Amino acid sequence: MNLDAFPRIALFDAPTPIQRLERIEAALGLSGARLFVKRDDLMGLGGGGNKLRKLEFLLGAAIEQGCDTFVTTGARQSNHARLSAAAAARMGLAAELMLTDTVPREDPAYLHNGNQLLDGLFGATVHHLPRGTDALAAAHARAEVLTAEGRKPYVVGSGGSSPVGALGYASCAREIQAQEAELGVRFGTVTVANGSHGTHAGLAAGIDDPRRVLSFTVLAELAEAERGTLALANETRALIGGTALEAEDIRIDGSQRGEAYGIPTEAMLAAVRLMARAEGLLIDPVYSGKAFAGVLAGLREGWLRGDVLFVMTGGTPGLYAYQPAFS
Repeated sequence: MNLDAFPRIALFDAPTPIQRLERIEAALGLSGARLFVKRDDLMGLGGGGNKLRKLEFLLGAAIEQGCDTFVTTGARQSNHARLSAAAAARMGLAAELMLTDTVPREDPAYLHNGNQLLDGLFGATVHHLPRGTDALAAAHARAEVLTAEGRKPYVVGSGGSSPVGALGYASCAREIQAQEAELGVRFGTVTVANGSHGTHAGLAAGIDDPRRVLSFTVLAELAEAERGTLALANETRALIGGTALEAEDIRIDGSQRGEAYGIPTEAMLAAVRLMARAEGLLIDPVYSGKAFAGVLAGLREGWLRGDVLFVMTGGTPGLYAYQPAFS
């Protein structure tokens, strides 16, 4: 796997640390399992979070092509959009965000706080789109306008989850394996949230055994998540080399999605509170909160055993947009 062949810019200090959650282990009364976290929330730019891994390659490609405007899509409280705005600002590019009202909420915290507040602080131009709008089509239409104005836009879809973006987590897989060697541990399961599929797809494309990766879908229904993750993993492997993955190589759990994307669940609220009160760590309510609820369920029920790694993907500014849910 030669990632040096792809243009890339440095947006955070790697590797992000791996830490053991001993107080949560004690709270759960675990026997036969140990729980670790990979702190991908500990990235300094823009409030931190896993999308910076993808943006290193996406912005690398955009800059190599001479682009001056980064155009991307997401939901109103998109972590990817926030970090795209921050990373573009760092690199001297303009950012335009096509944000859809995916989650049916109209309270002031959701409409104006969290990532929404930060998008503006980073200087992004934000376009709000009604629910059901094809945001990627709107992004390409906006790119045509920018091109006519003499700009050079680079368009990226939701979550930065293209094959180029997923290279960021193929690189993370290599990073995890190096840390395993240093720590003298091998994680039987590497767990993560699955939204736009790029994090799981990149890990599966880059790790020594893709079946070690288990994600919890928070956006798509299970069958759609499985299809989308497999397709993206294989597109990513086509870039870096390697045989194609099969359906059984992609492990996704659909138990934590709840009513819909961005809608709180009781399990998520409990998981966020446990992480905060037992370890003093913050996880977001849309992605890591639901995924960690799944990890806790697996540990309590005994189907997650051995050494388990949970990838904390950041997104904590979203907590402020969900203040009513935690009141």
